[in-house]
Amino acid sequence: MLPVSETNEPELPPPDGDFEEQIVEEVPVGEVTLVLPTEPTDARLTRLHTKARGLEQIPGVYLLKDTRDVVIYVGKSRSLRDRVSSYFIASTDLGPVKQRLLDYVVDFDILTCDSEVEALLIESRLIKDLHPRFNARLSDGKSYPYLEITTRDDFPGVYVTRQPQSSGTKLYGPFISSYALKQAVIYMQRAFKFRSCHLDILEEDNRRRHFRPCMLYAIKQCTAPCADRISRQEYLEDIERFKKFLDSSRGDALKQMTADMEAASAALEFETAAQLRDQIKALRSLAHRGRGAKVMQPELFFQDHQAGVRQLQDVLELEEPVRSIEAIDIAHFQGEATVGSLVSFMDGRPFKGGYKRFRIKTVTGIDDFRCIAEVVSRRYREAGHGNELFPDVILIDGGLGQLHAAQGSFAQMDVKPPMVISLAKREEEIYMQGRAMPFKLSRTSAALKLLQFARDEAHRFAQSYHHLLIARRQFQDTLRGSSGKVKAQRKARSKSPDAEASRDSAAPETDDFKVLSEQEIRDLTAKSDNQPAEGSR
Repeated sequence: MLPVSETNEPELPPPDGDFEEQIVEEVPVGEVTLVLPTEPTDARLTRLHTKARGLEQIPGVYLLKDTRDVVIYVGKSRSLRDRVSSYFIASTDLGPVKQRLLDYVVDFDILTCDSEVEALLIESRLIKDLHPRFNARLSDGKSYPYLEITTRDDFPGVYVTRQPQSSGTKLYGPFISSYALKQAVIYMQRAFKFRSCHLDILEEDNRRRHFRPCMLYAIKQCTAPCADRISRQEYLEDIERFKKFLDSSRGDALKQMTADMEAASAALEFETAAQLRDQIKALRSLAHRGRGAKVMQPELFFQDHQAGVRQLQDVLELEEPVRSIEAIDIAHFQGEATVGSLVSFMDGRPFKGGYKRFRIKTVTGIDDFRCIAEVVSRRYREAGHGNELFPDVILIDGGLGQLHAAQGSFAQMDVKPPMVISLAKREEEIYMQGRAMPFKLSRTSAALKLLQFARDEAHRFAQSYHHLLIARRQFQDTLRGSSGKVKAQRKARSKSPDAEASRDSAAPETDDFKVLSEQEIRDLTAKSDNQPAEGSR
């Protein structure tokens, strides 16, 4: 896919969600009026439905055609059979816009793909090349999302943007669905481990070695050039492989990467070969996404993670997708054994490697506000100095007072977090920085369920640590009590008549039996050593 040039066409409003529900007829200048097919509608839909049911349940792109054999709509799906056949069920109410499209469809073609990511890229190319009548036109460059690689940077970043730069970047797109593109970037990041942060990273900056990488490095989705964990040459090689994957098919990219892996292995560059092996494995796993049953974690009640993070971005009005969330809670019993907890979520799922617990040091008695301030200042000290990144959202368990306590600590830092909120129990009100009044979300909101899940997980983690400290203290008290009883029993026995009689009955010291001191033993030993042994005379 080639970089896209600028146009002078008016901007279209940015689409939201999946374009499958936003079919819009665009009539090109000079286009003839569409002709309705002569075949009876029921017979035509039955024929098309039978053909569609013969497709495989694999990712791909489908092209709907009219009586002139001209493509009038291009779409993508993770399951071609399910998506395409759904168009041609006579009893289904498709709505007026989609029904108008189907009035003209007499045939369709498909292009199978190895993954949803490849289907997304091919759909974008075909819409740009064919200009289907019922697809929104993508020639407008600034209103639809692009995939941008900042090639001008020492360590290029990869971003989804609606405002691409005019130079120093490699652009792919535009794309119909911003959400689908963002999800594709997340999955491709697992293979190519590019950075998606907006840090200004320079090769000659020696401060990088003291920078703490974000969670993407911990979960092996970034090689952390920010923290000097990879050389510029190695990072650029990964970016080149990523660009080749976007410019060609997945199969061609895999062949080239396999050849590079074998060459590195033959040259005894085993670390490079291992990195390529992991990238190949991650790319191949893209083909399996969306097939079979969903991967479920039995201990979790909240499952719609993607919808949760997507809605949370909209609710909090954030420009960037919400990938990392950290939630904080305090636990104590009447001011005793006070602890703080921090749980970490990545892409809506718990990341146990990011969990932290804090034993409160500066607060005595019951004072949740000061406890929260202490946890915030200890956890985000390095981020406040610019030595690591803040999470996208910081969630405090509590109401307005708890939020103000956290903000008081952040106010003393040089760098501020992008978003801090609190979630109060009972009414489930959300307090947000910059807003005077709280707001509520629907009880069925995926964003609210995600926040509740994170808050409850922080509460569980804090309680478990608190109970551990209580049990440890009780055990130590038991040991101290047992030790005191033993000493008392020994003292009592030493004063008893039986003990006195035992001491009186001890063997008396005589000339034949005498207790020697340590010095007397040394003198006798030396005297013995100076005498010749018997039989040596």
